This record gives sequence, C-alpha cells and structure tokens, in this order.
Amino acid sequence: MAVHFSGNSATRLRRHAGRAQIWACQAMLLAAACALAQPAWSAEAAKAAPDPVLVALRKIQDAARKLDYSGVYTYQQGGIMLSSRIVHLVDGTGERERIEMLDGPPREYLRHNETTQCLVPEKKLVVIERRRGDRFPALLLGEGKTIPENYQFKLQAGLSRIAGRECSIIELIPKDAHRYGYRLCADTKTSLLLKAQTLNQHGGVIDQISFSSLQVGDKVASGQLASSWNIQDWKVLETTMAPVDLAKNGWRIPFPPGYQPVTQVSRPMKRGRQVSQLVITDGLAAISVFIEPYEADRDTPLANGAVSTGAMNIFRARIGDHWLTALGEVPAETVRDIAEHTEYVPLAGH
Repeated sequence: MAVHFSGNSATRLRRHAGRAQIWACQAMLLAAACALAQPAWSAEAAKAAPDPVLVALRKIQDAARKLDYSGVYTYQQGGIMLSSRIVHLVDGTGERERIEMLDGPPREYLRHNETTQCLVPEKKLVVIERRRGDRFPALLLGEGKTIPENYQFKLQAGLSRIAGRECSIIELIPKDAHRYGYRLCADTKTSLLLKAQTLNQHGGVIDQISFSSLQVGDKVASGQLASSWNIQDWKVLETTMAPVDLAKNGWRIPFPPGYQPVTQVSRPMKRGRQVSQLVITDGLAAISVFIEPYEADRDTPLANGAVSTGAMNIFRARIGDHWLTALGEVPAETVRDIAEHTEYVPLAGH
C-alpha cells in the first residue's frame, strides 16, 4: 500500500507512502515507488467473474476515486506521527485532489486526473508528474487480479468506529513470507477506507494510517482545492521518463511469487544521473528496483547494506559497475532476495 515520506524523516520514514503521502518531492528516488503505479482496474478485469475478495476491495477503490470527501488523516510509524489534510472532488473534468502536509516541511500535492503537482515552498519549486499514483484512501496497485492467490480474506465480526463513522473490518492474511498482511476498516455506508494497518507475520501492527476527521458528500466545497501558495513565479520541473526493457538490456531480476511488473522506465534522478526503475506489485504491495551507474570518483565505496523503517525496507547492492536498490513496504528478506539474486549479463559490445 502506497505511502509518501517527508524531509529528513524520509530516509527514511519513506509506500508507498501508500500508503500515506509524506515524502519530499526531491526524494524522488523513494517517492517514485508509489507514484508510478498504474490505474488499478482495467475494463478486462471488471468483466471477469467476481471474486468476493476483489469485489470488496474494488468497492473501496471505487469509493476513493468517485466520492467527494475531505478530512485529516495521520500516518503513524513507531513514535513518529505525521498528519495530512486531503480534499477530493469529482466534477465534469474528472478527479481533483489537494493534499497538504501538516507536519514537517510544508508540502502540497495538487492532482487533476493523471497529473500531479508537488509544491516545495522553501525552494519555490513545482515538480510535475504526468502518471497516475493513487494514494490513501485508495488501495490497489495494478489490476489486482492475483490478490486472492496471495492473500486469505477474513471479514471480522462486529463493527469498529473511526472518525465518528462505523466501519467493517477486513483482514488480508498473506499466504507466504513475501508480503505483509493488512487490516482495513471500510465505511459501512460508502465503502471509503477509513483506516489501514500493515501487519507483520505475527499479526502485530508495523504502521498505520487513519482518518481523524472526515466529511463525505456535498459538504465538501471546491474552494478547498485552492493552494495556499502563490506559485506564479516558481520554477517548474517536469520529470521526463522513457520506456526501457531491462531484460533486453541484460538485467535478470527475479520477481517474488505473485508479483508482476507494471512500470519500466528510465528517468533522471540525483546529480543528473539517468536511472532505470522497475515497479512490480501483487496488487497491494509494491516494490521498486532502481539501477544507476557506479562512479568511482563520485560514489562513496559503501558495501551492500539494508535499511529498515517500519514497513519500508531497502536493500542496496553493487552489481558490476552499477548500484541496484530494491525498496518497498514488504519484508526485508523480499527486497534482499531481489538485490542479491539479480544478475547483469552485458550485451555484446557493451
């Protein structure tokens, strides 16, 4: 589930953000893991025979995309809590959304359908991404058709209450060790996701995101979509991405069972480097693999290493003249296996 991270806490707090939106735009290496997820439901998937798990999850996804709502939600990871205000409206032009981060460095995300502007006030910078990235309270990544193959579905008896609204509790229990479990609380009236918890193999909560206040329906005013910043004279940076075929370029990257690729692109990253990115997903969890050149005169000679913060795990390995970084809100062993078992077989003449 997708989460975003912010500032120094992003190295990282930051899915995902996710799946909360708290990453700095300039930390695009990490933000991209969730931002590049494709629309969750294709027409073909919608016509398939209904599975009870997918029916429930699709209702949650549809509510996030089709309803008008505004509120404040909080992302909690250990002793760290970060809050954001969200406004989401659907009009004749499609989806419009504004997310304002209330803690840490000021940030705003303004989205109109597939285009997202990230506002960085201290740099007077607007970063534009023209690729859809669903965030909380949306849930799914990719088509989600394999979710029943990888998770057991459990509807708990009774109701809970979040932000003054009753919700049904759904648990998604992983069938193997390549993913975490989830506990979801969906509004009984609208199916909007009110709370999501990421669970470890013992059922313990690793991190969670939850509305603390929420309005749904015609009480949400379009004026709330307006940014609090005058960005007329700000610098605009649009990330450019080009399709890439990593396998044809000699990369042998193993996918954990149940994960499928949704994105393969080349994009500029830190210090002007061109970096290749692969995003794979099982419909709920997402993993990004970044490949960048190793430059002896510019890179610190670090050994292979792992970083873990809550549900987010990162593993970096040097493969020949490249750095490979695998990251995602998945168990540490999952990203480690990808990094340690990836092979690079250069093409003839390269």
